[in-house]
Amino acid sequence: MTDAPLSLRSASEALAGPFPPLLAEAEHLASTVMVGDHGRRRAGVGDTFWQYRPAQNHDEMRSIDWRRSARSDAQFIQDKEWQIAQSILLWVDQSASMSFTSLKDGTTKRTRARTLALATAILLLRGGERVGLTGNQLPPRRGEVQVAQMAALLSQDNTDDFGTPDATGMLSHSRALFVSDFMGDLTGVETAMAKAADRDVRGALVQILDPSEEAFPFDGRTIFESMSGTLRHETLKARDLRSRYLDRLAQRKDRLATLASATDWQFHTHHTGTPAASALLWIYTALERRA
Repeated sequence: MTDAPLSLRSASEALAGPFPPLLAEAEHLASTVMVGDHGRRRAGVGDTFWQYRPAQNHDEMRSIDWRRSARSDAQFIQDKEWQIAQSILLWVDQSASMSFTSLKDGTTKRTRARTLALATAILLLRGGERVGLTGNQLPPRRGEVQVAQMAALLSQDNTDDFGTPDATGMLSHSRALFVSDFMGDLTGVETAMAKAADRDVRGALVQILDPSEEAFPFDGRTIFESMSGTLRHETLKARDLRSRYLDRLAQRKDRLATLASATDWQFHTHHTGTPAASALLWIYTALERRA
């Protein structure tokens, strides 16, 4: 009985171990990206001026901006910028394949994916949005507590070889972000995207790849093994596989890009050997996009 609390504490500390560094790294990454004033970039309820537009038959006389209208022969309405909070749900691949790295600094696909997702959440929350995780893990909310809870959940690993997006819990007309290497069966990705489209959910797919997965620099006798150890392939002529591998990778990217285009999402590939800030800015811009 006396060992039980110690075992529980040890297990808890092991689980929470990656959490503070992840949060600190995400905070630092978010601070390096200048996104300017946050806004919805379309007319609606708000206090911030957006644009003038010509008055239409359905507009009331009291809504006409007479000062602006006096400078022309037409009557103009002053639109405000829509500032209603948006709900954004994130899915981050936690599978074993995301733990791969060929980099000297040890940056894995999993670390980069988690950091980008959490930094995105920090930026969106600071802009007044509601952010959460798919799969009903963490419903979209605001506040610093939400960031801490998200960091804790994103610090948990999955032993499956490859991950599949979980589209449950997504609200109609919301936004979503799926981050993965997308190296497994894409059927699950297509199913999740179809569910998102049914709810008019739009967003972004971000593929995280290690530089060696993009270049395939292998030669001679090579043993390829999945990160979980369940898949293994040995070859004496790795270079002979390069052309076929790169063709398959290009086909996979094209399939993801086509899927994103068909559902009015956006697709981007990011390499762990390049700075994370550019990918973060791309994600933020993609999630701000309006059709």
